[in-house]
Amino acid sequence: MNQITPPSKIEIIPPGAPFSDAQRAWLNGFLAGALGFDGSVPLSPAQNGAVLAPSGEVDDGEEPWHDQTLPIAERMKLAEGRPLRRRMMAAMAQQDCGQCGYNCRDYSEAISSRSEARLNLCVPGGKETARMLKTLHEELDKAPETAKPSKEPASSAKVSVVVSEPGRSRDNPVEATFLSRRLLNKPGSEKETWHIEFDLAESGLDYVVGDSFGIFARNDVGLVDQIIALLGASHTTEVRGKTLRECLIEDVSLSPAPDTLFELISFVTGGAIREKARRLAQGEDPDGDAATLDVMAVLQKFSGVRPHPEAFIEALEPLQPRLYSISSSHNATPGKLSLTVDSVRYVIGKRKRLGLASTFLAERINPGDKVKVYVQKAHGFALPADPRTPIIMVGPGTGIAPFRAFLLDRRAAGAPGKNWLFFGHQRSDCDFFYADELNAMKTSGLLTRLALAWSRDGEKKFYVQDRMREVGREVWNWLAEGAHLYICGDAKRMAKDVERALVDIVTQFGARSTDEAVAFVGELKKKGRFQLDVY
Repeated sequence: MNQITPPSKIEIIPPGAPFSDAQRAWLNGFLAGALGFDGSVPLSPAQNGAVLAPSGEVDDGEEPWHDQTLPIAERMKLAEGRPLRRRMMAAMAQQDCGQCGYNCRDYSEAISSRSEARLNLCVPGGKETARMLKTLHEELDKAPETAKPSKEPASSAKVSVVVSEPGRSRDNPVEATFLSRRLLNKPGSEKETWHIEFDLAESGLDYVVGDSFGIFARNDVGLVDQIIALLGASHTTEVRGKTLRECLIEDVSLSPAPDTLFELISFVTGGAIREKARRLAQGEDPDGDAATLDVMAVLQKFSGVRPHPEAFIEALEPLQPRLYSISSSHNATPGKLSLTVDSVRYVIGKRKRLGLASTFLAERINPGDKVKVYVQKAHGFALPADPRTPIIMVGPGTGIAPFRAFLLDRRAAGAPGKNWLFFGHQRSDCDFFYADELNAMKTSGLLTRLALAWSRDGEKKFYVQDRMREVGREVWNWLAEGAHLYICGDAKRMAKDVERALVDIVTQFGARSTDEAVAFVGELKKKGRFQLDVY
């Protein structure tokens, strides 16, 4: 005989909802009585595993938008009808890169619970993410008081707390000493890639392979001086207790131009110029150049407008740290850390643009200089716990960084597991990073297999995923032996292409249908045997 549950005990409002226990108990009883639930019929969707938000939105716990390759419009469409915190997550760049100090889910939880007020921390999401979060935050502010989350996170919410230990979060960096840089490309390369080294001895930092290194770079002095000239201001004008020049170098982002800068320009001008600035502030593109506008380009575009230096600085975004995969092992070289960095340089119109941190490391910092840094713990990207487990690493270009670290760490630990690296780039004679090291590792037996792919050496472009298909039977054999597979590098093309190749390999050599192969790869991810560090 079924036992009838008293209405007051029926869980219509879930424990994670932002109500006190007394409020939740009263609402459960009230809704159960009003809706006629007596416990004899399972509630839907809440008692069938879904979560019913106070607004009536349903959350099944799935995250179909958690894909770096999807445009934000598609991600937001997939999140329609979900609770606000879930839609906030869909607005993130989905990289779980840690630059914001959280992963994507926890950053959205922190914003929606009001434990994090900053909406501009998602560096890879850029202006699109910041605009969407602003819109969603306005929705949060307009919500009825009873539906608003408390200012303290609910006890059941899994919100990351910023680590206060020095050097372990973006909010509490320490200083490290820049040691050296070494160009990895040879003459004839179209790229500019550097091996960068830091001394961590004074900072006291250590790290685990798979972690990332956060760097607070400084803006280019030449760019800063041009901006000051366009403002018609003096370098020594005091702003925030510093000179204007110091503030522009150390504190604020100069790319891309934030909406608040367009808003400021609309306040201090009029007519058609004001209207154009307003449209840009609202995310429109009246002249077809919005995507190319950094701070200097805005001052050139609105050349007759010269905002007051203090108002100008307040209109800019804070300078954000940049994260890089660590390419060294603390176990192999204690107190030292290395990165593998592509310099970003490009031209728009007639003006040369520079990547902030990459060119800071390539040319604007000198040996012996101090820089603010921190170690960002990896989110699910690490060597297997069992050192005997074989690993397959796919890292073209600078994606080799964490895998160099993996190999150095396994050598230092004497790990007996087999190691297979897939590396690729444009040309074998000038873009084979760490060639001497890798060949020596292969000779010593540390690197069991080294598979290379060069996209510009032949008439037809050839990539790491093509090489994987060529040796698909061996890849399948390694997976059948329990190997873990890792990908590092470009999220939008390479990572997806490699995953498709993996599905094809499982289909062909694992004797599975395509659907079964996709499910098999998904199961590898769930078990932590397929990990990605993509950007």
